[in-house]
Amino acid sequence: MTEPHWHVLGAGAIGSLFAQGLHRSGSATTLIMRRGTQARSLAVVVERDAQRCEDRLPVITPDDSALISHLLVTTKAYDVQSAVAGVAHLLADHCVVVLLVNGMGLSAQLGEAWPNLNIYCGTTTEGAYNIAAQHICHAGRGETRIGREGQSEPPAWFKHWTRATSNCVWDSAINAALWSKLAVNCIINPLTAIHGCRNGELARRSELAAQVDILCDEVTAISRAAGFADIADQLKTTVSAVIAGTADNRSSMLQDVAAGRHTEIDYITGYLLQVAEQHGIQAPHNKSLLERIHNRAQ
Repeated sequence: MTEPHWHVLGAGAIGSLFAQGLHRSGSATTLIMRRGTQARSLAVVVERDAQRCEDRLPVITPDDSALISHLLVTTKAYDVQSAVAGVAHLLADHCVVVLLVNGMGLSAQLGEAWPNLNIYCGTTTEGAYNIAAQHICHAGRGETRIGREGQSEPPAWFKHWTRATSNCVWDSAINAALWSKLAVNCIINPLTAIHGCRNGELARRSELAAQVDILCDEVTAISRAAGFADIADQLKTTVSAVIAGTADNRSSMLQDVAAGRHTEIDYITGYLLQVAEQHGIQAPHNKSLLERIHNRAQ
């Protein structure tokens, strides 16, 4: 079987990490960069366990004439629609698209805009951050889950992903995995962004721990109504474990707010509130966080 050629849209920390992994697994891998990029190739450097791995990967821009059959999207959630629109003219009919982004609701949006796309969703706990452009630190190994709801057998291209990253599993109930991450992010990310603190402070400071409990109660009720009873039952335990395991981390939303960048709040808390409204559930504390992040980030 011919190895698929992957194009990576969003060459930040996670995009660069998986681009190098796919390249080293034997799949041709190309970075999609912004219009105006002159380089025809770029060095991708990944540092992990005191080792430095460097690979030079080819580059295209939306002005090139490439045909894209397999597309990995790792942009910020708010950039997904416009980024895919920018390369839509290059996408093959029934192009495989893997969305490895924060939040939920994006696959439905893309499916409406481009019904011929073959869309899959993913979530990862791999830890990576930028040292410089396409130069990242792989700070912690995690698990990557990819799937499409109700599809029990993985497609042929998935076997290349099991070689590209150390712990990658097919998930036919991917919505539950996405919801679980969303539920935790709804609690940790906006609180740390508003209070300017690392994750561990949410447990160490009593006033923040009380806010975590209130938010957990709201998210638990919404999760149960949305059909994720198991996630609802374990949410407080899960959140406590994530806070403890990432105590020294600065959440991505905190980093975005501190840098004056746009945040992904509309695809995290915003999506949660849409589901809450569908089920007639009030979530005033989550709504307040959404409004406060909007006011601080814009």
